Amino acid sequence: MSTRDFHFPPAFAWGAATAAYQIEGSPLADGAGPSIWHRFSHTPGRMTNGDNGDVACDHYRRAAGDVGLMQELGLNAYRFSISWSRVLPAGTGRVNQGGLDFYRRLVDELRAKNIRPMATLYHWDLPAALDDRGGWLNRDVADWFAEYASVMFKALDDGVEWWATLNEPWVVTDGGYLHGALAPGHRNLFEAPIASHNLLRAHGRSVQAYRAEGKHVIGIVVNLEPKSPATDSDDDRVATQRADAYMNRQYLDPVFRGAYPDEMRDLFGEAWPDFPASDFDDIRAKVDFVGINYYKRGVVQASQKVVERADNIHIASSVYTETDWEVHAPGLTTILTWFRDRYGAMPLYITENGAAFYDPPAAISDPVEDPLRVHYLREHVAAMQRAIESGVDIRGYFVWSLFDNLEWSLGYTKRFGIIHVDFATQKRTFKRSALTYRDIIRNAM
Repeated sequence: MSTRDFHFPPAFAWGAATAAYQIEGSPLADGAGPSIWHRFSHTPGRMTNGDNGDVACDHYRRAAGDVGLMQELGLNAYRFSISWSRVLPAGTGRVNQGGLDFYRRLVDELRAKNIRPMATLYHWDLPAALDDRGGWLNRDVADWFAEYASVMFKALDDGVEWWATLNEPWVVTDGGYLHGALAPGHRNLFEAPIASHNLLRAHGRSVQAYRAEGKHVIGIVVNLEPKSPATDSDDDRVATQRADAYMNRQYLDPVFRGAYPDEMRDLFGEAWPDFPASDFDDIRAKVDFVGINYYKRGVVQASQKVVERADNIHIASSVYTETDWEVHAPGLTTILTWFRDRYGAMPLYITENGAAFYDPPAAISDPVEDPLRVHYLREHVAAMQRAIESGVDIRGYFVWSLFDNLEWSLGYTKRFGIIHVDFATQKRTFKRSALTYRDIIRNAM
């Protein structure tokens, strides 16, 4: 599909997304406190090649130039996350002015370039000081998060047009509390539902705080996958419903329907607790939008246990990314229409969509040629357009990611960026996908 075939509303947000610990570097600079990812990445054996975020993309020191690159690409929006421990080193109490000033400068720079900021309050980097107090397992975390959110609203709401409370709570708990692959690195069936519930309570409390003083809009960001049965058997169909409940409905039903899916008790058995009914009054705080992160679909077999992350069945005819994710653009249309049909019409944003493929070194060509990512980008924008044509209210698209960066526990081995980063020199080089995205934006506006 040609970039000239895309047509979107004039006010459509065309952006790129990043996360603080993945790009900023300087995690302890200017009075910041350590996060659980700083601690996790400095623990031997946790990270591929022993990588960490001490430098990453050095965005903390290069933000002004990076915003200039966004302007060159024609972006009119940028989604970034705030490091909680950079602003509140202990997680609560004293505000670190140096950290707050960094985000003020970033927002001011974006506004000066006519780029609309979307700020995510939590993209996985809990202050280590709060983890020492139980982190997401402590019910007090909802109050801690609301306090932090209020600090940010007071400081930045004049310039930030969209606020997102949480990014991908499913990943936080599945990776961080159930399987141990992500910070804080726990492996405990009983902890996962408690962490999930407290994340949603914190989300709700921060939405309530925003209603007291905010001037713009606030929502939540979830990663969703359409789940498909591997065969037509009844067992596979039932397993698919369970997988859908675990990944998709677990974090949306409480927000929009005030209860968890019935399947959750079966999935967790005795590890599923009874939550106070009053908690859902907080969780159901009305949001203005939902951000959807889409990367792949999940193909499910009944013989596999959902909570063991065993639903990634390979399809022989499919292309797979460097992270072993199936490229399946129609799934984006499917999940967007599914959301509309289940939860009703409301503004949606594609807050992450992208792929890690092998890229040649930047020294070989400028731009860096990345044909698989170019194809991925075109096909997924087309899938989004089909959802809009079917009546889904989609207001914006943020490619993941603006830069090659620290891919969490995989270190620097997987490149998602549309801008190549030489981590030794910090040189930025556009990839062909960046120029393709620029053309899509120019032709669609």
